[in-house]
Amino acid sequence: MRTWPAFHVAFPAAGSGEPESLQDLVAAALDGTGVTAIDEGGDGSWRVFFSDIARRDVAASTIIETLAASGLTVRCFEADDEDWARRSQAGLSAVRVGRILVAPPWDPAATSPPTGTLAVVIEPSMGFGSGHHATTRLCLDALQQIDLRGTRVIDLGTGSGVLAFAAARLGAVSVLGVDVDADALASARAAHRLNGSPRAVSLVEADFRKTRLPVADVVVANLTGGILAAGATAVLRCCKAGGIVITSGVTAAEEGTVASAFAALSSPVWRGEDEGWVAWVFRRLATGDKTGDRGRPTDDREDDRQQSSEGARAGLGWRRGTERTGASNGRLGTWCIASMRPG
Repeated sequence: MRTWPAFHVAFPAAGSGEPESLQDLVAAALDGTGVTAIDEGGDGSWRVFFSDIARRDVAASTIIETLAASGLTVRCFEADDEDWARRSQAGLSAVRVGRILVAPPWDPAATSPPTGTLAVVIEPSMGFGSGHHATTRLCLDALQQIDLRGTRVIDLGTGSGVLAFAAARLGAVSVLGVDVDADALASARAAHRLNGSPRAVSLVEADFRKTRLPVADVVVANLTGGILAAGATAVLRCCKAGGIVITSGVTAAEEGTVASAFAALSSPVWRGEDEGWVAWVFRRLATGDKTGDRGRPTDDREDDRQQSSEGARAGLGWRRGTERTGASNGRLGTWCIASMRPG
């Protein structure tokens, strides 16, 4: 019988901490590690499956090093093939966030979405980004507070591509999904086919911190607090002056550090919170304390033109699509500002 590399995660009892928040931290730590599926046991423990032993061992070491002090335990083992993928997916159903409905392909809503909704089809076995995690829901909320019609969007750390496809469904004419993980890009390409191969969406394997990407009207960065804090300048470099940057994947403890990292070149316009996770929307300032190679102030428009040109030469130029679904500036309780149309 075939076996699968896996590890078992046992979370501490409810009285010894906040197990739900700890589960979110484990999920965030596993993002991008090549997880094939997660099977949640009746006792709240997880079995996490991988396609190869090396990825399993790296992920297990990461969890142990960063979260062992919280009281969880990790045990590696080889799991018999018990059709666990089918069983772990069977209980998953569509998730609705505003007008966006994220559905697995077997859900009837994937092919016949309710009136007034826009369906994005994602295979849950492709990893995170199925719409069930709070960080993804926050980004989907934020995208619907923006008039995306006719805009160019970059999705950094695209994963399954759920946010990229949602942006296209909401009217963006060009969406570039970027991820450094080859397995994530394979998942996103499979999702591209599930969603009818939209011409508006293109995908590229790249590290946004090291690659000059085209300049966008809207940048979505659902990453981690550490990556956002360290890479704020690189994230903002992808956004035009007056454009919008959506950040998510930040815990409440990381919020101050991330907000400070973006403060020099942008202004906050929106904040959301869901299950202990925080999202911020920033508008990139038209002018900032940037300097060119020779120490002189750099005009943002000049920088944008240069970056678009460099991105085109690198083969990362925009591909104009034909979908223009339209979007509404709905309100999001007390979080929403009057308008977040990219400048």
